[in-house]
Amino acid sequence: MHEKSTDTPILKNDPKTIRAWAMYDWANSVYVLVITSAIFPAYYNQVTRLNGSGVVDIFGIPMENTAVYSINMGLAFGIVALISPLLSSISDYIGNQKGFMRMFCYLGALGCMLLFWFEGRDQLFLGLLGVLIATVGYSGSIVFYNSYLPAIATEDQQDKVSARGFSYGYIGATVLLLLNLALIMNQKALGIADATFMPRLAFLLTGLWWLGFAQITFARLPNRIAGKVPKGKYLFNGYKELSKIWNRLKRERFLRTFLLSFFFYIMGVQTVLFMAGSFGEKEVHLRVTQLIVTILLLQFVGIAGAYLFAWMSKKVGNLRSLTVAVLMWIAICAGCFFIVTPMHFYTAAACIGLVMGGIQALSRSTYSKLIPKTGNNAGYFSFYDVCEKVAMMCGLVIWGTMDNLTGSMRNSIVSLVLWFSISLVLLLWLQRKQTRHSSDDADSSDE
Repeated sequence: MHEKSTDTPILKNDPKTIRAWAMYDWANSVYVLVITSAIFPAYYNQVTRLNGSGVVDIFGIPMENTAVYSINMGLAFGIVALISPLLSSISDYIGNQKGFMRMFCYLGALGCMLLFWFEGRDQLFLGLLGVLIATVGYSGSIVFYNSYLPAIATEDQQDKVSARGFSYGYIGATVLLLLNLALIMNQKALGIADATFMPRLAFLLTGLWWLGFAQITFARLPNRIAGKVPKGKYLFNGYKELSKIWNRLKRERFLRTFLLSFFFYIMGVQTVLFMAGSFGEKEVHLRVTQLIVTILLLQFVGIAGAYLFAWMSKKVGNLRSLTVAVLMWIAICAGCFFIVTPMHFYTAAACIGLVMGGIQALSRSTYSKLIPKTGNNAGYFSFYDVCEKVAMMCGLVIWGTMDNLTGSMRNSIVSLVLWFSISLVLLLWLQRKQTRHSSDDADSSDE
């Protein structure tokens, strides 16, 4: 009975299935907002600082606390990049995408809740471990979440559905962030003397929110995407499947170049996302409440941005829209080097919000259109995810290394401009290639 249900074809463009799929963005985006953006980075900086110094001891090596945080995040993404292709191929082979997605979801929620017990420098490694576990859980679950997109929506609807997921995420995360803001601002009125309690409670609520709302997704999504019957030693068949996909990518120059461009621009995008809060606290001296307000501004602008780029992609195409987004990112990063006041930071956040959701949603839907129709969605999206996670690992480690060597996060911003510029060149090449291909097709039809 169970096997029969998993082989039932997925009905594409089904409103209930799409809503359930998008609800996972609602569930997990609180990790991005609370843990990586608004509350935890500032909280971490404050509780690990002693007598005005952010230098901490890591295995006998003195390091900037922000550099340790950045490199720890990079390590987490390195772990995900190492294991996700194997897990994706195995799950695609045995037909249990939802099972792996659920496993990583629970792992990530547990990591968030673990941070409730991170009170200061004495629990530094507990804090770093909690963030690492949460990041691995979040990133691992996204591999399988993304792989459902081409299975539940037709190609002409994928931009819209992808943007819908991101908008659900923005709204859901904003609701919880507003609740946490109210609790933090009214801590004294509630009679709580421990200044760390409300931020730590926010981490606990994040894990519970993620765990709870994910059940809506798990109740509706099918267990498998493509029906395959496991036989033999499927562990080794997973490696063989990865090898087949890699060989296909080597022959598909257009798709390979897109992934290379994606690698460089997502390195910049995700590094900004994960380090903006630390930058605001360390370089601009923003308080936790100011950072929360900033992130809320980013969220509301981000909803409009996701739909703006979805609309733009219909008018001028995906590649041109991505090129516009990358150009905007170059301008934003160049301007961020000169940020000195809270108003400067708020302005940069508004600009980032406009392109953050748009470039992520458009990247996901563009890739889903370019992958071959082989039925092995999870396998192809594992490559997409590995590309993203390796880029994030490199970006965060480079950022942290420059921060530790120079003592200023502003110098780390320079590297971001370089990555976005390389990506821009590759996107322009793809546009020229696409235009030439369209012209050749038109000439052939005229003949």
